[in-house]
Order: sequence, then structure tokens, then C-alpha cells
Amino acid sequence: MQNLGIAITGSGSAVPGTFLDNQGLSELVETSDEWITTRTGISQRRLATAAESVTSIGTAASLKALEMAQIEAKDLDLILLATSTPDDLFGSAAAIQAELGASRAVAFDLTAACSGFVFGLVTAAQYIRTGVFQNVLLVGADILSRWVDWEDRRTCILFGDGAGAAVLQANNCDHLLGFEIKSDGTLNSCLNLAYTPQSKELVEGVNISKGNFGNVSMNGKEVYRFAVKRVPEVIDKALFRANLTVEQVDWLLLHQANQRILDAVAERLSIPPEKVISNVANYGNTSAASIPLALDEAVRFGKIKPGDTIVTSGFGAGLTWGAAIFKWGR
Repeated sequence: MQNLGIAITGSGSAVPGTFLDNQGLSELVETSDEWITTRTGISQRRLATAAESVTSIGTAASLKALEMAQIEAKDLDLILLATSTPDDLFGSAAAIQAELGASRAVAFDLTAACSGFVFGLVTAAQYIRTGVFQNVLLVGADILSRWVDWEDRRTCILFGDGAGAAVLQANNCDHLLGFEIKSDGTLNSCLNLAYTPQSKELVEGVNISKGNFGNVSMNGKEVYRFAVKRVPEVIDKALFRANLTVEQVDWLLLHQANQRILDAVAERLSIPPEKVISNVANYGNTSAASIPLALDEAVRFGKIKPGDTIVTSGFGAGLTWGAAIFKWGR
């Protein structure tokens, strides 16, 4: 079977209408706008209402991506949803498929937390390169506000809700130039959203676990150290696989976790600030949505242009991290 290349031909994004700025947060926990912006670069975050869902914002982002790519939902072969917060624990990709009317597409969820979009990009590329599928919709969507402890100052200042999407299509020229993805489960306790089991006796001598998920738990210092060390390393490896130097990169597009992390990674790679894409101030950490959300804004603002070389990297719970180098457009 002939191997094919891929092109990323469309992007879209959607966020809830409700926002919470740092002044509002200071009414919930002991903090201030200056304290939050100095440490994170975040000014506000979008929060989903009870009427909004991963499915609804993921669908809205997808429609915009399909429109930009100039293809119909019925032409999709595969829908990948990168999320850690599905509306249904069994998965929400198929719900997005139904909303779009993408009747030909197989749909499934992929969970790699804040690395989800990069892992999804690499996964989608394998289906296209082997000739199995021609048109793939990759969605990154998370509603982390459902799982944040709004009395925990260490975490509630960081997270927001949102969705982003990208269309990947078979192409004569392969625009995914290189990638590297990694996991280290020994560091899982640094950032997780754990299930808390409670024993329940069904009948005498037969006990099962009947608990629930808790709230996001994070060791901020360890995650920061992990990110500023591992992300430049994985980007270097992806650049090596792409046979590119850092000077040939047009844009650095990192998971929007914290402005200090973005600045530290760019400095270690000797990438100037004007090449760093950042919208963390407006949305906070939207997990798997953060990269496609920032990508879509940069494309629609006219910063990213067809043919530009983009280095993207996701990092987060698992712990997982990865990088991909791609050219935008056909």
C-alpha cells in the first residue's frame, strides 16, 4: 500500500461565553490579580455553564475547522477526540460525530491530558500515511472546571474550559516533518485526577469498589521543573527527526499551561519571544484544547501563514509529553 503524506488544512476553536477574571477569583480564595499574573501570566479563564458540554464546544470548533478546510462532515473518515473530561465516561467522540452528521466516520476518544492534541496528531497521521483514511478531524476539548477544587489556590487559578479542532487530509507532500512522544508513569502523582475507591459489600463476602473521581491535584514545582527540562529535550529530538534546526522554525506553539514555562522553554531553545504563540492570558490552561485553540487564533489573526513551520509541544498529566513539527496548510 502506498504511503501518503498529510496536510493540516483547517482549524477551529470555541470557548464558553462565561469568563472569570483574577479579580473574581480573589473573592473565592486568598489571591490577587498581581499574584496570579506574576506567577502564571493568566488574567482570565472561560468556564462552561451546566448547559455547555465537551460535545457542544467540540462540535462548534469542529464546524469552523471543516469550513476552513472546505470539506463536508460526511467526507470525514475518522474523528479523534483528545479529552480528559468527556461528558460520558465511555467517550464523547461519537456524540460529536452525531452532532456533525459525519455518518461515515469512525469516532473514538484519546486520553493523554495536556499532551492529547500532540498525541492525537501523531495518531491521526499514522492512519493517513498508511492509506487507511483520507480525512481526519482531530478535536481537543476539555471542561476542567468540573474537576477543579475552587477553594484550592494552587490549582483553581490555572485552569479554564475550551475546544479546538484541526482537519488533517491526505496530501502528496508530507507536512508532518517529525515528532517525538514520551510518557513516565513514575511521575503520575505530580499531576492527576484520581478515582477514590470506597468499598461496598454487595452480598456477604463480596465487596466491590463504588467511589468517585476527586479534584485535580498538582505539585506545581515538580511539574514546572519537569516541563522546562523535558520539553526542550523532546523538541530537540523532533527537530532532529525532521532534519531541521531551531533557526528554521517560524513559530513555537506550546501547551498553554503557564507563561513562565513558555518563556523558559523558548529561552533554552534560543527562540526569540516574537516567535512564541501565547494566549494563556485570556484562557488559562485548557488542557488538550490549548494547542488547537492557540493555533486557530494565530491562523485567523494572520500570524501563521501557509507554509510556515511550527514546532508544537504538549506536556502534562501521566506524565506525558511530546513534540511535533509541521507545516501549516496544503
